[in-house]
Amino acid sequence: MSKISKLLKGGAAGGSRSRGAPSAQEALARLRETEEMLSKKQEYLESRIERELAAARHHGTRNRRAALQALKRKKRYEKQLSQIDGTLSTIEFQREALENSHTNTEVLRNMGYAAQAMKKVHANMDVNKIDDLMQDITEQQDIAQEISEAISNRAGFGDEFDEVSTSVNLE
Repeated sequence: MSKISKLLKGGAAGGSRSRGAPSAQEALARLRETEEMLSKKQEYLESRIERELAAARHHGTRNRRAALQALKRKKRYEKQLSQIDGTLSTIEFQREALENSHTNTEVLRNMGYAAQAMKKVHANMDVNKIDDLMQDITEQQDIAQEISEAISNRAGFGDEFDEVSTSVNLE
């Protein structure tokens, strides 16, 4: 119950307000604590509802007033349980939104870090130097292709020799 009183009185929250907004991790931890506390209260109310229902059945028609009182308490507990369900749903939505915000913040931070790294890598690069380098590479590739073609073509004397030897053999 001390956590509830801290939340209601602002005991723990007062310190973090004076130093600024809480971090995402602190807020997530508090939301999870609140979810846990409400879940325990939910379990307690569910057990109380079962007890009141059992008491109403026990009294049945023998003690109509006691049975009605048990059913009224059960109805009150069910109303509290319904309110807790709504509160838990709201807290869960808020926790998920905070987690998504935290994830987005981390993604943006990392993207900024990567942009700085790219800027540093590209700092020594000049578009004109790159164009010149690419032209040099293209020229060297063309020269290499010409050399390769020159080496792979047969020598002229070999073709003549084949024709001469073929004509000699025919005669």
